[in-house]
Amino acid sequence: MKFWGLWNLSFGFFGVQIAYALQSANISRIFSTLGADPHSLSFFWILPPLMGMIVQPLVGTYSDRTWTRWGRRIPYLFLGAAVAVAVMCLLPNAGSLQLDNNTKLWAGMSAAMLFGLLMLMLLDTSINMAMQPFKMLVGDMVNERQKKLAYSIQSFLCNAGSVVGFVFPFLFTCLGIKNTAEQGVVPDSVIYSFYIGALILILCVLYTTIKVREWEPKTYAEYNEALEVKNDEENSRPSMLKLLVNAPSAFWTIGLVQFFCWAAFLFMWSYTNGTVAANAFNTPVSGGELDAASTAYQEAGNWVGILYAVQAAGSVLWAMVIPQIKNTKLGYSISLLLGAVGFISMYFIHDPYVLFASFALIGCAWAATLAYPFTLLTNALTGKGHMGTYLGLFNCTICLPQIVAAVLGGIILKYLPQAANGASDQPMMLVLAGILLLFGAVAVRSVKE
Repeated sequence: MKFWGLWNLSFGFFGVQIAYALQSANISRIFSTLGADPHSLSFFWILPPLMGMIVQPLVGTYSDRTWTRWGRRIPYLFLGAAVAVAVMCLLPNAGSLQLDNNTKLWAGMSAAMLFGLLMLMLLDTSINMAMQPFKMLVGDMVNERQKKLAYSIQSFLCNAGSVVGFVFPFLFTCLGIKNTAEQGVVPDSVIYSFYIGALILILCVLYTTIKVREWEPKTYAEYNEALEVKNDEENSRPSMLKLLVNAPSAFWTIGLVQFFCWAAFLFMWSYTNGTVAANAFNTPVSGGELDAASTAYQEAGNWVGILYAVQAAGSVLWAMVIPQIKNTKLGYSISLLLGAVGFISMYFIHDPYVLFASFALIGCAWAATLAYPFTLLTNALTGKGHMGTYLGLFNCTICLPQIVAAVLGGIILKYLPQAANGASDQPMMLVLAGILLLFGAVAVRSVKE
């Protein structure tokens, strides 16, 4: 395919990633604002990967069997994006419910927090539904020689979208939009960020749906050099369990690397806000924990968006380097080692600007995590059929480690000694994330191309 053909396949991912970036950078901030305890923050992150484990295998399985005039993957992409747009307009308004937020409902949560959880579940369900088809389009329509380039383009667009999504709250604050609000209410800077992100998301997805024309069954079978693929998918339809049993070894070895990587990134999303607030913004402590209603905490929340944008910018640059590294496994390992250094260094850094270096290094690991696993896996799956189902099942190697990390995160934090300011030692959780990436770099050696 020509470059712009590869570009068009993934351009909608730019908008989807803006939505994902807004979620990643602001969920801990939103729920802290709504009154969540730091020891419970990681539990709020169980919903996104849990929905991914359910939704993405289903999207893969059913899209494998879908042949419509609009394509086989694009209908799912468009439906997921449409739902995501609606939910993005609702989620940041959770704190504005006309109910007494001090009234505790189910499990001691306020009505606002319960509404936020419901919206988070719907948002991640729809984002997962919109995200997975992009990986499947590359698997369907790109040959082995170009897949590393195709997934690097996807990684570039993904991280470019992340930059935009991450800086929105900071940018709107600079434009004069309020960055603080009354107790339990999400600031306008965050609310408007979600509104604009929703608009960009639907425009980008519309571009891909207009520009990309998926192959009909005959052409798909010819280009995948397996006419029996269509017959196998339509007639035998083996169960997911049978497909897992017959999965290539790369499915499992790459999955091991994924476990360490995604557990590390879950800790990053859960505890970066508290780490930056404590280490770099001297956030006051109230009731034994960081005061989430303080100006310092909200300023730290904006700065986290900037740091994530630096991470994404580092990923964009590293995504350009990845195709030049001929030894795939070596490039993968180096990227994860750089990310480990970035995570561990955050524990010792107290200057907001020096943290740029940490997040640029983390960006290298992020770019590799987005590009290498799918390049290795789709090459191993070429000609076997059921590409969508396998990629959907492979998404469990992204979701399961996040669920494990979310369940264990609060428990680990509880048993860590308190930090010097008397609050929970959230920076130590990022040291643990760095150690996990070190294990991931070592596990790359087990992957057979």
